Amino acid sequence: MSQQEKKGKELPKKDAPKKEEPKKAPPPPPPYPGLDPAQARMAKEFKHSAPMLACRFTPSGKFLYTSGQDNTLQRWELASGKKTDLAGHSSWVRALAFQPKGPLLISGGYDGQVFTWNAESPDPIPLRQVLAHQGWVRGLDVDATGNLAASCGNDGKVCLWNLPALTPDKSWQAHEKHAYQVLFHPSGKELVSVDLMGNTRVWDLAGKMLREGEAKALHKYDAGFGADIGGARAIAFSPDGNSIVLAGITNVSNAFAGVGNPILVVLDWATLKVKETLQSKEKFQGTMWGVAWHKAGFLAATAGGNGGMLWFFKPGAPNEFASLKLPDNARDLALHPEGKSLAIPFYGSTARIYDLTPKS
Repeated sequence: MSQQEKKGKELPKKDAPKKEEPKKAPPPPPPYPGLDPAQARMAKEFKHSAPMLACRFTPSGKFLYTSGQDNTLQRWELASGKKTDLAGHSSWVRALAFQPKGPLLISGGYDGQVFTWNAESPDPIPLRQVLAHQGWVRGLDVDATGNLAASCGNDGKVCLWNLPALTPDKSWQAHEKHAYQVLFHPSGKELVSVDLMGNTRVWDLAGKMLREGEAKALHKYDAGFGADIGGARAIAFSPDGNSIVLAGITNVSNAFAGVGNPILVVLDWATLKVKETLQSKEKFQGTMWGVAWHKAGFLAATAGGNGGMLWFFKPGAPNEFASLKLPDNARDLALHPEGKSLAIPFYGSTARIYDLTPKS
């Protein structure tokens, strides 16, 4: 048979058996079961009549509390969106905290006062109030028992209060400069305070300082304006209590306008030495106003300044693994007790809930 005849008997290429394409591997599951921060998206929004400052969820998860620049607090029922206004403070409220298992809300204002409220009451009114600090109350927390609250403020003092009576327990001069944050360690035996300069101090419940550290990246003296800028605008413990994260601003070039970059500084709890700093890949201009350390292991942090951003960081990696551009300047961040969503209050008079679960 000739070569030409052999060629004539060959199957046309279009009829040749097709090669099986290799099967594509399924996409890897999200690194955090039941959660996918990379798919974070707005789920709800609540609109107020004034710029908003702070937010916290009630331990029951039923309500979100926010504060506004009209000196009021707002309670939002998550299921219905129903709003309840709370009046009492004579200035802005930046500090909010709850009893872990009770209905008691504690609020601290720039009027120097601390109030308690029944957060689950149909019509919350102030239960107790005290003049807690000379100048702004900047930070509040409640210990794991729910029996003791701590406050700090511009007078540099840390004060302890018995709950629910809101009677003084003890107080001491903790810092020479404004004290920005105070937080009980999960063990309940110690608490930490941070000031304008980034000085971080651990105390026992009798007011004895146990150790001290510095987060120098959180402070800058602007010689042009003759002003200090810095401090921890928010703090949170790691789930195991072995680390603490401080949120603030660094690389400040203009203290008056707050021009700088958001930063997270992670400290080792046992030594208060800096373990790492976390910043976004893009040099966003603004301040890190809120941070939460999720029990799944990642950190959620939000910034406001030149717009707003929400970032998600994994300890050990210097930059975020996921981010979301926000519609406005963010002012705070709170994690829902179930861990599947978070809340952010905005300068544009709106609070928004963001879903962290995978899209269906």
